[in-house]
Formats: sequence, C-alpha cells, structure tokens
Amino acid sequence: MVNQRLTDCGGGPRGTVVTLRDSTELQAVSGRAEITGERLKLLYDAGLGIGTTLDVVQTADELARITVPRFADFVTVDLADAVLHGEEPATTAKGMRRVAVCGIRDDQPLYEKGRLIDFLPSTPQARGYGTGRSELVADLSTATGWQLQDPERTEQIVDYGIHSLIAAPIQARGVVLGTVNFWRSEEHDPFDQEELSLAEELVARAAVSIDNARRYTREHALAVTLQRSLLPRGLPEQSALDVGYRYLPAQSGVSGDWFDVIPLPGSRVALVVGDVVGHGLHAAATMGRLRTAVHNFATLDLPPDELLSHLDDVVGRIDQDETCPDNPAAVVGATCLYAIYDPTTRRCTMARAGHLAPALVRPDGDVTFLDLPPGPPLGLGGMPFQAAELDIDEGSQLVLYTDGLIEDRTRDLDEGMELLRNALAGRPERTPEESCRAVLASLLPERPTDDVALLIARTHVLPPDRIAEWDVPPDPAAVAGVRAAATDKLDEWGLSELGFSTELVLSELVTNAVRYGCEPIRMRLIHDRTLICEVADGSSTSPHLRYAATTDEGGRGLFLVSQLTERWGTRYTPRAR
Repeated sequence: MVNQRLTDCGGGPRGTVVTLRDSTELQAVSGRAEITGERLKLLYDAGLGIGTTLDVVQTADELARITVPRFADFVTVDLADAVLHGEEPATTAKGMRRVAVCGIRDDQPLYEKGRLIDFLPSTPQARGYGTGRSELVADLSTATGWQLQDPERTEQIVDYGIHSLIAAPIQARGVVLGTVNFWRSEEHDPFDQEELSLAEELVARAAVSIDNARRYTREHALAVTLQRSLLPRGLPEQSALDVGYRYLPAQSGVSGDWFDVIPLPGSRVALVVGDVVGHGLHAAATMGRLRTAVHNFATLDLPPDELLSHLDDVVGRIDQDETCPDNPAAVVGATCLYAIYDPTTRRCTMARAGHLAPALVRPDGDVTFLDLPPGPPLGLGGMPFQAAELDIDEGSQLVLYTDGLIEDRTRDLDEGMELLRNALAGRPERTPEESCRAVLASLLPERPTDDVALLIARTHVLPPDRIAEWDVPPDPAAVAGVRAAATDKLDEWGLSELGFSTELVLSELVTNAVRYGCEPIRMRLIHDRTLICEVADGSSTSPHLRYAATTDEGGRGLFLVSQLTERWGTRYTPRAR
C-alpha cells in the first residue's frame, strides 16, 4: 500500500513523501478479529439459548442446534443412560444414550437418536469420558482407534465426507455425564487447537445446565415416587360402584392431591378427593397423613360431616406442631370432599370442606353440579360442616376432581367447569374409564402446572331380592324364629353351606339386642359379594368386644362372632333399621 503527497513548507524546495504499508498483515489481523467476534457471538448465544428448561434431553438438543452450522456441520450428544433418570453416571463410556442429533443434512450415516452405544476404549469418546479431557481427531480416515468401534459405519462416515471430530466430555462438579461430538465435513476445514478450546467452552456452559436438569430429574422422580406410594395402588373390591380414576402429577413438582375408594359396612362405599395447599415434599407427606386419618375415621363409620370435623382438627394440630417463626410456610390447609353411597337405598350423603362441587351425570346424559353446603377449608377450625343427602338413579356417574383439572392460567373457573360439563354431557353409555380419558383430553394442557386427581364412579343398585329384613320382637324366644327365617332365606339364595355359622352369629347378635338394647329391633341379610348380617336396635350404646375370664359365665358372644365372620363392627345410624 502506497501513500504519496507533495511538500512545500517555509518556502523550501518542493519534495515528495512516500509511505509504504504491508496490507497483507492488516488483512490477516482483520480476519482474526472477525473470527474472534463470531466465536464470542456464538458463546453469547450459547449462554442465552442453552438451559432454558430443566430437561436433560432438551438441553442437549439446544446445544446441538446452536452450534450447527456455525461451528460444526454435525453435532451428536451422548449421555450416560443413568443421567436420563437423574442417577449418577457410570465410570466408563458404556451404556451411552444418543439424545441429540443435529446437522446440515438429514441423510448423514451417524448413529441415530435414541441408540444405546458402548464405546470401545480406543475411541476418542471413551478416552475423553475416562480422562475428562477433550479429544481432537483432525483426520478420521487415519484414526484407527475410532474405526474399530464400527468398521462398516465408520467407513460410511468417511465416504460421506465427514473428516474431522472433536469429542468433548460433558463434565460438571467433577463428574463426567456424557460426550458432545462435533463433526466437520467438506463444508469446513478440519478442527484445530483453537477450535478445541472453543468446543470445550461451549460444552462447559451446557454441562452445568445438564447437571442441574439431571439433579432436578432425580429430585422430581423421588418426590413423585413418594407421592405415588402414598396414593392407592389399586381399587378395593366392591360392587356398589364401577370406578375409573386418574392421578397426574404436575410437570413442575409434586403436590398434595389424593383420592380414595373405601368399602364400608352394609355394602356401602366412601369416595374421597382432597387437595393439600402448596407443593413439594411437605405437601405430599401431609397428604399421606390426611389420607391415613380419613381411613381411620372411616373405620369408625362416621358420617361425612363428622368425619370432616375430625379431619379439620387433625389439620389444625399439624399446623400447631409444625408452624414456627422461621418457617411460616408450614401452615398446611387443605380441601376435601367425602361422599358415602349406599346401593341398597340409592342414597348418597356428601359433605365438603372448601372443595369444588362434584358433577353428577344422569342416565339420560344430563350433567349438573351438585349444590352442596360450602364448608370452610380444613385447618381453619371453629366452623361446622353440613352434609347433604340425595337419591341417585342407577347408572348415574359421580365425578369428583381437584382444582388442577379445571383451573388454568388461560381460563377462569367458570370456563373450566363448563368445559368439564361439555366433556361429560351426552355420552351416558361411556364407562368411567372412557369418561376419564375424555375429560383429560378435553381439559388438560400438554404440561399441566398443578396435580390432577379425577374419580368417576357409576352407581349400581342392589336388587331387592338380595335384601331380606325382619322385625324382631323384644323376646328371647324370638331367637329361634329368627334362625329359621334366616336359614330359609339362605336356602333360597343357594347359600345353604353358610347356614350353621349364620345361625350362630344371628343368635348372638339378636340375643344381645334383646337383652341389652331397646325397641325397635330389626335384622337384615344382604346377599352381595359376601353375606352380610346386620342387627339394629334403638339404643344409644354400642357393644364392644371383650375377653372373658375363665370364671365368667358370659361375655363370649361377640368373640364368637368375630371368629366366625370375616369382618365385624358396629356403627350408629340416624334411626333404627
């Protein structure tokens, strides 16, 4: 480069100044600055675009897409298979899962996404995985150690035009999680040492995000496992209801939703749906405690309003025990809906504590949301709960659910309930399982932000010819007539083999009612899945089992009953049967 100018200063003679500059050097410096700028821009974009979610596979895919074609023509990411489940990776490069494949063309011969790969010790991937240092292969056609992995496949890769490789281990907190493979084809020159440093920097930024995602996956899996272990693993045997259910944990974490189906005496069944306020392990653990409490109270056969009152006391005690100035978030709070259905009378008794009203799908397909007394949420204390009773037609469907089903950021509560109505209406012939699938498909987004519990139960009615009732006079002599009537009914039902044990049970129960109870006294036999014997009287006291001493003349009647029956118990009713 030449610059020339004339000079004439102070009247002196005119002359010429010539400046010579080597432009080749300037072009080289400019070129290096441009390359450096591009690399800095790539690192900046990688910092923004990698790790946008706590998903291991998504993070690996983001790394691959950002670096193609700006740094490599093809990028593959291999992670230890254990990493995908949130576990600690193995110490060798065996059991590597290809989780991301990205390139300038789709017809490349590299291993496909999803393949499980065992890298040989001679490969750059295995060496880098073992040492934690990146491996640069400038010419794949002469890399014999890499070719031993799969001679036929590696020959295809070289023939395809892929000639250079950087295998960079994904390392975070001193643990190698996998390997990122940067491949170049004829579109670019082979990788050099400067580009090896850039590859390491790119992978280092992604490694932290992948490790965070792995740890989140592990914690989420542990929390979901805990929560599912606290939920029912199957439905108990009963004939009053056909039940379908769904429980879906939120993508962002666990919560305290639960449901239950609890068989009760007299062929009745209790349905429970509840939701603990908050998210996380604390909510899941509290849900387990409340579910256990509901089972214990159900064993006492309490009516729904009384059961919720006792459950309210339990939540209040949990709050008192766990609340402290350093942890004000320990206050629990919960909602619950408890219903008891009796197939002998078609009567359903319900009460709710701050929970959403259930839906009722009638046999003609009409859908209504039941108008139950709106009790306060559990844990507030001091407020009574009210129960409502209604007769339900056979073949109706009761739909119990938590707020995660109908509430969403994109819609309000009324809109969600209308969507639920539309999903249930007009298809009364659907089974509860089919209704569950239809409801979830209509209402839930792809990634729900809250837990969802859904319980749909179709009602059955026990036929009248399966129920036998008698009024019993308050006279010990009536016991013989009771035994004879029961034996005849068992013969009619084809249960003659149960006659002897049934006579003994009824003799003890009726004798107790005559001696210690008061009128009216009634006896009932129910032929359901099993034979149920019931004796009711008008007294306000409840018999209890005791162990008689060897010198006692009585006190063994209920012990005999407990030995001859599969399960026995007592309960209070609003009136004598």
